[in-house]
Amino acid sequence: MDLNQLLERAIEARKNSYSPYSKFPVGAAVLTNDGKLYTGCNVENAAYGITVCAETVAVAKAVSEGSRNIAAVAVAADTAGVCRPCGSCRQFILEFGDEIVIIMGNLKGDRETRSIKELIPFSFSSRDLD
Repeated sequence: MDLNQLLERAIEARKNSYSPYSKFPVGAAVLTNDGKLYTGCNVENAAYGITVCAETVAVAKAVSEGSRNIAAVAVAADTAGVCRPCGSCRQFILEFGDEIVIIMGNLKGDRETRSIKELIPFSFSSRDLD
């Protein structure tokens, strides 16, 4: 699967978003090094602090199914520019590798690809404890 196909899966996943408060559906897709695909969408709650971002859902699904070797994460929303992961999602993704490719997009076809290290420089992760 190439990165454009991964982003299309993220766009498709946003259709499952539960976002009655923000009205901002977001979709994400995770590709593991062994070719498995996991998708996620944002899930909001009236108690905003327990709302879950799409990227976190997709990564957590991968990990809960035994896939921790993440190659790429795509995120998409209906935004003017590309949709970028929030700071919390960046930290969550980084926990599973500092070479993960992040493809960001929107519904208009805009695309941007970066490494997670580019999106969260001077980071800290479990790898720093070794």
